[in-house]
Amino acid sequence: MTETRPPLPPFTLETAVKKVRAAEDGWNGRNPEKVSLAYTADSRWRNRSDIFQGRPAIVAFLTKKWEREHEYRLIKEIWAHDDNRIAVRFAYEFHDAAGQWFRAYGNENWEFDAHGLMQVRHASINDLPIQESERLFHWDRSGPRPADHAGLTALGL
Repeated sequence: MTETRPPLPPFTLETAVKKVRAAEDGWNGRNPEKVSLAYTADSRWRNRSDIFQGRPAIVAFLTKKWEREHEYRLIKEIWAHDDNRIAVRFAYEFHDAAGQWFRAYGNENWEFDAHGLMQVRHASINDLPIQESERLFHWDRSGPRPADHAGLTALGL
């Protein structure tokens, strides 16, 4: 049985934007097992300096990430797309165990298989310490960003 994750390539601007929002919503749910299902079983990742492959490694990576990044909130925005690739820019906010807030800025390059599963993900990310008063991502729970919450461009990021 072949897994599918619509929208499927080839991407139009409309379907690429939907794919980006679906990824954002999934990551904001902070469920490593569920998030891993958007990737091929042998998906290859580069996240900062971490390079790994496969769903078990994705689950392990995300589990550790969300154990140390408290109150994680992410916004993604499409940058470019073609038939089976999408480039996004993103920012997320979180605090560490000591209560220090951060905003992480980054870019991702994604490549999808014919079934809409991500087979390659390259992420470059930089963290900036911020004061709690500088936070811009305000929604009260783990889960999708509310439809009326501003995106990156509207927030001046």
